[in-house]
Amino acid sequence: MSEGANIVIRQADGEDLTEVLEVGHKTWPVTYGPIAGDDYVAMGLAKWWTQEATIPAIRAGRVTVAEVDGRVVGMTSVGPSEGHLNLWKLYVLPDQQGTGLGGRLMRAVIDKAVEDGHDAIRLSYILGNDNAAQFYEHFGFVETERESGGSGMPDNVWMQLALPQPGEDA
Repeated sequence: MSEGANIVIRQADGEDLTEVLEVGHKTWPVTYGPIAGDDYVAMGLAKWWTQEATIPAIRAGRVTVAEVDGRVVGMTSVGPSEGHLNLWKLYVLPDQQGTGLGGRLMRAVIDKAVEDGHDAIRLSYILGNDNAAQFYEHFGFVETERESGGSGMPDNVWMQLALPQPGEDA
């Protein structure tokens, strides 16, 4: 990212669909290929990085993007699950990783969750993704459980971040 780049963190809209999908298709192979293999990458892209899987989240206002000089280079997606707010996706293009954009996206997710009155954020990452583990721990997430992937799939590590409640210091 160049010095003086115009960085915007904002809610995604329908015009962002192609670039949001591109983030997934460019990050998944380099992130998960070495950890879980090409079959896992192909399954994940076919299941979670399609128009059919992404359009409803964008329409529901659950996708946030990081834009640098008008180009989407990172994204998050949140949603409800079993009465909790889950962070389902947080990805930054490989050539933009290490620039602080992931942190900006995470802070946007946390701020919105607090604003919306959630008491915690849950997420999971696949065992072996040490970069994800360190990133989430940096923001105060703590491991809550491990879940077997089964059928040759990698195990998931679940984490949670307790959020400040009204009247508490953040």
